[in-house]
Amino acid sequence: MNNYSILFPGQGSQSIGMMESFAHNSKVIEDFDRASEILKKDLWAMVSQDNDDINKTENTQPIMLIAGITIWNLLKNEIDKPKFVAGHSLGELTALLSAEVVSFEDALKIVAKRASLMQAAIPQGVGAMAAIIGLDDNKIINLCNQIDTDEVIEPVNFNSPGQVVIAGHKSLIEKSLNIFKEAGAKRALLLPVSVPSHCSLMKPITEEFASFLNTIDFSKPKISIIHNVDASIHTEEKKIKDALVRQLYNPVQWTNSIEYMLSQQNNCFVEVGPGKVLSGLNKRISKESINFSTSNKESLHQTIEQIKR
Repeated sequence: MNNYSILFPGQGSQSIGMMESFAHNSKVIEDFDRASEILKKDLWAMVSQDNDDINKTENTQPIMLIAGITIWNLLKNEIDKPKFVAGHSLGELTALLSAEVVSFEDALKIVAKRASLMQAAIPQGVGAMAAIIGLDDNKIINLCNQIDTDEVIEPVNFNSPGQVVIAGHKSLIEKSLNIFKEAGAKRALLLPVSVPSHCSLMKPITEEFASFLNTIDFSKPKISIIHNVDASIHTEEKKIKDALVRQLYNPVQWTNSIEYMLSQQNNCFVEVGPGKVLSGLNKRISKESINFSTSNKESLHQTIEQIKR
């Protein structure tokens, strides 16, 4: 089977012990060791031992990239080439690495730069994100637009029909939760993050991020990548870099991305990395989607067997 897509999760799927079932594999440990040496941080300790560092943006982003790519490296030689690859938010950088657009070292440098810029874009405690569950997407967009304020409140993740994340100034996000509940949302809750990703508060960092990307050579993707910002495929270096920059301050169009792949007669998705967040979203987007996870050694082997059939 080669009519399937590879999907990489982003921040929020990390947890201590998430790589425990792969600890016996020397290739996994080697990749974590390489990344730790490049970034001068013990990333394996962060995913293995009880600590608070794993949830800090500057650590979470490289950890999720390494976790995703190490599992992909175990998977790719066992299966046919996928039709598409995509990643949710940060996961898009893992997708670029899996498609051999950038090297391992350059991918780490990009994700480290991205994380540090995002963390520094707004003071700690000033920004926030919240999930709005059970309300029509357009209703959420209209409510955000109708709130009369100089502060920022914007829809930033269109994860699945009825599941949208908003971001902006924390004080406004907190005050607005009741507005969404009164409009019919089943739930409106703050997310445990410190960076208001994919909203206009990230615009000030785009120039520096773009300049940094221009110091790195990108190759033509060996697998078609569906980009978050426009649910489209780009092959030119300039357009790929532009999509990464625009992704910083524009919504993640996950629903549109999955729907595009479905429209290409591709309804099988393999989530490569910790957790099953994307598999859950995909089921809400389409009941016809077939989803596999690779969050542990057992599920990885089961997925390989299923795909080989």
